[in-house]
Amino acid sequence: MKSFTLLKMLSVFFFVFVLFSDSVLSKECTNTPTELSSHTFRYQFLNSKNKTWKQEVLSSHNHNHLTPTDESAWASLLPRKVLKQEDEFAWMMTYRQMKNQNQGGKKSDFNGNFLNEVPLGDVRLDPDSIHGQAQQTNLKYLLMLDVDSLVWSFRKNADLPTPGTAYGGWESPNQELRGHFVGHYMSATAQMWASTGDETLKNKMTAVVSALGECQEKMNTGYLSAFPSEFFDRFEAVQPVWAPYYTIHKIMAGLVDQYVLAGNNQALKMVTKMADYFYQRVQNVIYQYTIERHWRSLNEETGGMNDVMYRLYTITGESNHLLLAHLFDKPCFLGLLAIKADDLSGFHANTHIPIVIGSQMRYEVTGDPLYKEIGMFFMDAVNSSHMYATGGTSVSEFWSEPKRLASTLQTENEESCTTYNMLKVSRNLFRWTKEMAYADYYERALTNGVLSIQRGKEPGIMIYMLPLGTGVSKATGYHKWGSKFNDFWCCYGTGVESFSKLGDSIYFEEAGNNPGIYIIQFISSSFNWKNGQIFINQKVTPVVSWDPYLRATITISSKKEGSSSSMNIRIPSWTTSNAKASLNDHGIPLTSAGNFLSVTKKWSSSDVITLEIPITLRMEAIRDERSDYASLQAILYGPYLLVGLTTGDSDLKPESGSLSKWITPIPAEYNSHLITLSQETANSTLALSHTNADITMVKFPNPGTSDSVFSTFRIILANSTSSQFSSYKDAIGKTIMLEPYNLPGMLIVQQGKEQSLGISHSSEPRNSLFRLVEGNDGTVRLESDSQKGCFVYNSDGTVKLSCDSGEQDSDFMGATSFKANGGISNYHPISFVAKGLKMNFLLQPLFSLRDEHYTVYFNV
Repeated sequence: MKSFTLLKMLSVFFFVFVLFSDSVLSKECTNTPTELSSHTFRYQFLNSKNKTWKQEVLSSHNHNHLTPTDESAWASLLPRKVLKQEDEFAWMMTYRQMKNQNQGGKKSDFNGNFLNEVPLGDVRLDPDSIHGQAQQTNLKYLLMLDVDSLVWSFRKNADLPTPGTAYGGWESPNQELRGHFVGHYMSATAQMWASTGDETLKNKMTAVVSALGECQEKMNTGYLSAFPSEFFDRFEAVQPVWAPYYTIHKIMAGLVDQYVLAGNNQALKMVTKMADYFYQRVQNVIYQYTIERHWRSLNEETGGMNDVMYRLYTITGESNHLLLAHLFDKPCFLGLLAIKADDLSGFHANTHIPIVIGSQMRYEVTGDPLYKEIGMFFMDAVNSSHMYATGGTSVSEFWSEPKRLASTLQTENEESCTTYNMLKVSRNLFRWTKEMAYADYYERALTNGVLSIQRGKEPGIMIYMLPLGTGVSKATGYHKWGSKFNDFWCCYGTGVESFSKLGDSIYFEEAGNNPGIYIIQFISSSFNWKNGQIFINQKVTPVVSWDPYLRATITISSKKEGSSSSMNIRIPSWTTSNAKASLNDHGIPLTSAGNFLSVTKKWSSSDVITLEIPITLRMEAIRDERSDYASLQAILYGPYLLVGLTTGDSDLKPESGSLSKWITPIPAEYNSHLITLSQETANSTLALSHTNADITMVKFPNPGTSDSVFSTFRIILANSTSSQFSSYKDAIGKTIMLEPYNLPGMLIVQQGKEQSLGISHSSEPRNSLFRLVEGNDGTVRLESDSQKGCFVYNSDGTVKLSCDSGEQDSDFMGATSFKANGGISNYHPISFVAKGLKMNFLLQPLFSLRDEHYTVYFNV
């Protein structure tokens, strides 16, 4: 049956499905195991008078059937009480015709016209780029981790000696999820070694695999875990246990990555033994109970067990590995996607995204078109109804109602794991389709959702949830920033992987008689394209706000004269029609935004392609169809999500016409105008700061904190039209105004003698004028321009304007003297000022922030 006809049939059944949803078992498909109830498939089966249907289902439970779980789940989607018996039969036949025709466990001959992943080892990031720095920070963390501490609980479980000390958090010996991070560590180190070639790391990851191999040999069953197999007894009995298959997936995936990326043959033997062990366990459940019992147990989180088993099958060709992959496909969830039903709300996001990834692998392995449709619909559903401006999804780990995201903004948004997994979904879809939307999504989520979870250049400090509410901070909320050795959340595992494979989706290869390369990410890097016999070096000029262009230079060096291939370069959907490109200084006609610039030629030893892509500001409404939230908008600059440094206010004041009229760039020279003023006390160093509208003194803050924002001010020369000066020293002896770093347009103001200083839109300029006076000991003083002899004075933390009595008063001199330094905070090169109703906002990229308070969505 042709795919168009199949889709028509599916749409009809979907219509009936929605109308009669009371007879459908949708919410029995969850991530919380429950005991069998009268609403289960078994109950319906036993009470059905349809003998033909019963026989069909009974035959599907034969253990030799390729996908024994599929039949029962798909049958439960059918609203049998409203359709005729022949409709039931047609429904099952429709499904079976869509299924893989590969019975008997042989490898499918399916060979989709996909773009190929390029070897991670052939891509190198520029160490000076944002991505290169993030990669190096992650490498330092992976090298910090101790082998004995990582495998401590594995050795304990295998009754082997346990040198060293176990790590804490989720890896501590009393946590049921222990061992999951070790699986991620094997994947991350394999990816990082391929990405960097660091031999110290290779020695460490090989030692981890060897230690785990000793544990597996000692147990002598094929089982390998940091917890006892009794956990699986509880899982199979549908009793409370914390996701043992989730951890097993991480370990198996890590071993597969160690084999594929690092050539570790021991790892392949180990993961094969694990697969055989769990194949037997699942078969025993089916024999002893029913398929339905195995299906019900999958309501606990099982990670990407289907995905890793499909991957293993592509290596081994073992039919049992293919069958075990099918047995973890959770068809009650995938079936809803197959009939194009967005029923995601209430589901645990990171439980189910890996299942979709596994279904994508099923399509690649078997060619079953149903699973292609599942992946495409899922991505469309998330993107249109459940995605934030970051590219992330979920609130407190769960999907909310579609197009109702305004009510979900808080500190516990966007679980980092979900972004890691959604990137996998989108890159698979791009490889299949070459559609720009998937490449655009990848850039958005990588830039805003992945780069934002690492705390600057501090190794091992990452985040679990990415807050998206008003006045939030990555340092607040339930989880806050993690620690190097005592958290090991799920998002630490996906985090170390994300930063180890930043080069995996820049380049894709099109094989065949006319080979080509697709460049979909603008990341400074090099690529040794061995199949095409050329070397590519991509240099991207760092993007800034005051020069709205993305500029990239791609240098191609041919290793074989006369070799011809095509270069396909993404022209992002977020740009305008004014992009420019040239080849060896000769202009190239450009296609419109959202298409690929394609150049085919016989490459020489020094061909150069240059790109100049305009970057524009744009507003993007939150995914919420309710009219009350129509004004809630995010601000983006090309792919960069801009957030306002604010603790609460979020009302903007747009002007008609272009956004550039009321969102203006911060000039490059403004960083040299920043100043922080401090005083030494007996016990600590204090900094001049502001809280709300008050000026005060606080303990000298660390960079990247909210206090560092409040303790940084911009010097504005009062009597000069020129803004050119190299540092605060050039302002000494001049009349100045002080603008709080995060409150553009506001000024420190004087409110009278012996009165506290404040912050205001000054209607009387004289109230905000000070002379920056140099002291005798290298300090500076702020003298009122209108009231000579009156200075900014620190009185036990209260800052006021106090006047000199004319006597030599050392205490007065000390209280009015400040040490001057450049600003603790600095404007990111991508910084803007946005006009607000009550105040202006400093906008900076989300990924650049650490502990600062920010707001993602504004009322416009």
